[in-house]
Amino acid sequence: MRLLKIALVVAGLCAATAFASPTAPRNGAEYTTLKNPQPVQAQGKKVEVIEFFMYHCPACYALEPAMLEWVKKQGDNISFRRIHLPLTGENDPEAHMFLTLEAMKLEEQLHAKLLYTWHVERKRLKSDADNIDWAVKAGIDKEKFTATYNSFAVMTRLKGAGRVAATYEVNSTPTMIVGGRYLTNPTMVDASNPGIPRPQLGAATLQVLDALVVQARGK
Repeated sequence: MRLLKIALVVAGLCAATAFASPTAPRNGAEYTTLKNPQPVQAQGKKVEVIEFFMYHCPACYALEPAMLEWVKKQGDNISFRRIHLPLTGENDPEAHMFLTLEAMKLEEQLHAKLLYTWHVERKRLKSDADNIDWAVKAGIDKEKFTATYNSFAVMTRLKGAGRVAATYEVNSTPTMIVGGRYLTNPTMVDASNPGIPRPQLGAATLQVLDALVVQARGK
């Protein structure tokens, strides 16, 4: 009888493990559904995908190449944008830099360069002075950058950045929001699929995104 019970337990565990899969993500495991779905900016049939990130975040940097390839592969299926999580609150210098470059329509152009500064050159941009110095060295007009950096529009968005993150129930990075409704991140995927090798975690996370994009389109 005892051997039968053990066999049943093992079988149950095997079944649970087999059922856990990034290609068939489960609500409450590989992803969660937001309590309050948010409006999207995507037009037409495109599904909006938002990546919450931070410039200094090692996991964001590790995911970046695969994420860019995934976005390219998705093509017109999605509308992709980033939001910087304000780690230190209303005066977070990283979020301030992001919002300034976004307002100047330079964020996409300089995103890779900023990540290189943080993770390859190991230079920490932790103050307004650091940000301004970096921008000037990157070839941005100092007067225009400073004017935008200190503008009412950017400062207002910076002060509200924490509320935006809370609205999407985001408290870590990288975290992705699909269709204004579904939240996932590598930590959730890893916890729900403990057998995934660490080097394959990024690919598994993107498999979850694949499934969520299809799911969001069906809503």
